[in-house]
Order: sequence, then structure tokens, then C-alpha cells
Amino acid sequence: MSVNQISSLCRTIGKRVAALGCSVVVAGAVMASQAQAEVTIRLASDTAGLPHPAAIAMERLKDRLAEEIPGSEVRIFVSSSLYKIPEAMEAMTEGNLEMAWGQFGKTAQVDPYASVVVGPMLLTTPGAVNQLDQFKTYEMITKRFNDIHDVKLFGTAHMSFFMGVGGAKGRLIAPADFQDKKMRSMGPAENAMLSAFGSNPTTMAFGDVPPALETGVIDGLLTSLGGWNRIKEQAPYFSVAGVNGIVGDYYYLAASNKWWKTVKPEHQAIIEKIIQEEVLPLAKAANYCNDKQLLDRFGTEDPKAPGIFLLNQDQASALANKLGDATQQWIKANTPSGADEWVDKFAMEAKAAVAANPLGTSDLEKTDCGPMLELFAKYRKK
Repeated sequence: MSVNQISSLCRTIGKRVAALGCSVVVAGAVMASQAQAEVTIRLASDTAGLPHPAAIAMERLKDRLAEEIPGSEVRIFVSSSLYKIPEAMEAMTEGNLEMAWGQFGKTAQVDPYASVVVGPMLLTTPGAVNQLDQFKTYEMITKRFNDIHDVKLFGTAHMSFFMGVGGAKGRLIAPADFQDKKMRSMGPAENAMLSAFGSNPTTMAFGDVPPALETGVIDGLLTSLGGWNRIKEQAPYFSVAGVNGIVGDYYYLAASNKWWKTVKPEHQAIIEKIIQEEVLPLAKAANYCNDKQLLDRFGTEDPKAPGIFLLNQDQASALANKLGDATQQWIKANTPSGADEWVDKFAMEAKAAVAANPLGTSDLEKTDCGPMLELFAKYRKK
């Protein structure tokens, strides 16, 4: 029974219930109501909504928190509807936002060191991407987030392994195809790559992409397979160059320390357990299976046909040669000098992780996607 219902009942039977007794009942109900509302989390993201893999993982956090801590609530804000990623980081620092599903490349606008893990053609196997949280570069970023921004980093989640480039009027394969094209980029580090290909990049949140494509403000975009699935009517020609062959960037889940310190220790333990054992693993598995289902459904071997086209080795090499080390050089030029060693460190760690985790050897690649496809179908209906 709600507090209002109890108050109404007291008024109705006021002659039979002493005023003090009724007050005690109402006060008890108020305290019980407050005790139930233990945790409220606003979770900001600029990813697409359901059935995007990241959005499904956020829904899992919402559902599981409500189960484990009754009366709690996770309010999910996708497509930059609450904050863009740099703003979300600042809001967490100030204690004005509880959690964010962020992205390192975009966070570089408020902390340049976040860009040291960004770059195509580095982590080029699923198993290598799975090792990111073990890297010294990740440890460095975790410390910076905590010490400088007062933000707790729970861990990373995968973006699409086949980040790629979508074209509105034709497919982009060779460097010449990019010449003078207006392209949506996800962050400043990707701008360096697109500029090296000869295009005119602009950083744009995903929520702004559909109208920009429809009005011709941009000719194409960088995005994930999951993101492309949301705008495939506006940019039907999607090209990928193997795992992280076009873009290399990664999601993370983080929280405001100012807020986290107000959460009861027993509730902290519950939230941490849900995130580490369920939410982030689900995000990774959903991402892998989403890639697989989209490749199976929309893959094409005809470069002139709409769909997802996988570049052959020669085509991918042509882009790699045109790119050179433009991304790493841009990062070094736009970060404090102390970041240079971390750019090189990440490249070394990535190379070692790829060698230790070749294609086909990761447990992630053995994921049973049947249950995951049921999840996609469930959320596609919403």
C-alpha cells in the first residue's frame, strides 16, 4: 500500500484511529518507501538504442539491479539524449551523473591520454581485444580516470569487431573513393585516418547521423556493424577490412566516484558483481554474435551491391599503406609529450596480444549465438 493510500485510509477511519497512531503508520510507510529506493542510476551513452549490443547489456544492468536491490532503478539514456561522452565524463566528475557507457576516442576530448588505445589495424583478433583490460596502457588510463577525473572505471566492452565505413551513394574501398567526401567520424583520432584518405571528416554523435545523411550534410560515416544496422537505408554500402581494420576503439563502463562513495558497501558489491560477471561479458558476447548475424544476413561479395563488403587483402593493404602511421602521429602531436611512450606501449602490447591470440583461438569465437539471437529478437520487438 502506498503512503498516499495509507493517508487516505487514515482520514477515512479517523474517528476510529488515534491521530498519533495514524501518524506513526504514515511515517513508517514513508521510511519504508525511502529504504526501498536504494539506488538510482542514470546511465548515459551515445550508442544506438535497442537492439544494439551495448543497449542490451545496459538493459541487463537495469533488470538485474532491480532484482538484487528491490526498489532500485537504472534510467538509460542512449543516442546522447542526456550527455555526449565528453560531457558525461565531466558530469561524473562533478557528481551530476552516476554512470556512463563511454568510448575512449571520444573521451580524449577531456583527457587526451584516453586516445592512446585508439587506432586501426592494431588489435586485429577478438582474442587480442579481450586482453585489453590486462594491458599496462589500460591500467594507466584507469588510474588517470580515478586520480584526475574522480571516475571509477569498471572495465571495457567491445565495439563491433568490424568497424567500417558506410557510403550513402556508393561503396568506399580504395583511397581514391574517399577523396573530398564529407565523412562522419567518431572522434578526433579517426579524423586523422579519414584525412589521410583524402576525405573531409567531422566528429558527430550517432544520434545526429540519420538526418545528416538524409540531407546530404555527410556522404558517409564510420560506425560499427550494430550502428550501421540502424542506418543501412541511408548508407547502404558498408565496407570492412577485417577485425579493427578501419577503426580501433573501445567502450568502457564507468561511474562517478562522488556518487559511488554514497552507495552502501553491500550495494557496491552487488553492482560490481553484476557488471563484472554479467553486464560486460554479455556486451562482449552480444557484440560478437551481432557481428556474426549481420555478416551472415547482409554480407555481399559484389562491391556494387548494397550490404556488408569485406575487403580482400590487397584492398585492405592499400588503405593501410595510405594510412601509414598517421593515427599514431596525430595522437602524439595532440597529447602531452608524456603520452608518446604510451602510444608506443599500446602498439607493442597489441602486437603481443595478437600473436598470443590468433584468429579462431578465443573462447569468445566459440560463443553459442542461439540464445543471443533470441535476445536480439526480443528487443527488436520493443
